Amino acid sequence: MNEKMMTECKACGGEIAKGIKKCPHCGKDQRNFFMRHKIITGFLILMILGSIVSIPEEDTLEAHSESDSVIASEAEEKEVVEEKEVVEEKEVVEEKEVVEEKEVAEEKEVVEEKEVVEEAKVPREYAAALKKAKTYSNVMHMSKASLYGQLTSEYGERFPEDAAQYAIDNIKADWKSNALNKAQTYADDMHMSKASVYDQLTSEYGEKFEPEEAQYAVNNVLADWKNNALNKARTYANDMNMSNSSIYDQLISEYGEKFTAEEAQYAIDNL
Repeated sequence: MNEKMMTECKACGGEIAKGIKKCPHCGKDQRNFFMRHKIITGFLILMILGSIVSIPEEDTLEAHSESDSVIASEAEEKEVVEEKEVVEEKEVVEEKEVVEEKEVAEEKEVVEEKEVVEEAKVPREYAAALKKAKTYSNVMHMSKASLYGQLTSEYGERFPEDAAQYAIDNIKADWKSNALNKAQTYADDMHMSKASVYDQLTSEYGEKFEPEEAQYAVNNVLADWKNNALNKARTYANDMNMSNSSIYDQLISEYGEKFTAEEAQYAIDNL
């Protein structure tokens, strides 16, 4: 028999053919461990394959976890930076406001000091007239003409004309704002029409505002003219027992309330 086809028994050393399962001399199984235990071998192969597959998955999970941690850390850092920027911006704004308030206060002090110095240079009666003029303007919202009349009137303050004129020339008043305040009073308390308010503001026997000042007032006053007409109509109906027709005529009359036809009709319809 060809020597290449022969081998020795692993147990007794006898010469046996390659590939046989048992030695004919001693009966020893010639297969290796894996061939003798195929079931165990199969389990080992599966375990090895499973571990090979799981290693990349674990690496992937670890990579994802590290990536998520980095993203979370970057987000936290971004939030901290943004919060810091907001705080810094707020501090800048607050500092700016403090500086502006300080500047306004300083300017006011300068103005007040200047006024004190100027008052010290003028006659006492001139300074007194100016103080009175400020009171009338701020509290009673007078027009320039009414203010001058009040300062010089025999039934008012009786200042000399030159002292009153000094006050008018030096008072710092917003005449349009004064006219608007007066208009609001007439609209709210006396339920006047827009035309009547204007006439009252410009009348020589009324407030004596300039036409431009009065027009500004009626253009900006907060009033419900229809409701004013209704209030006037109720007064005529309840206190004077007038007919609807007479009330309507009184509301639209040029010598009466001067409401528009639409406003007067609303009043009659809602009496």
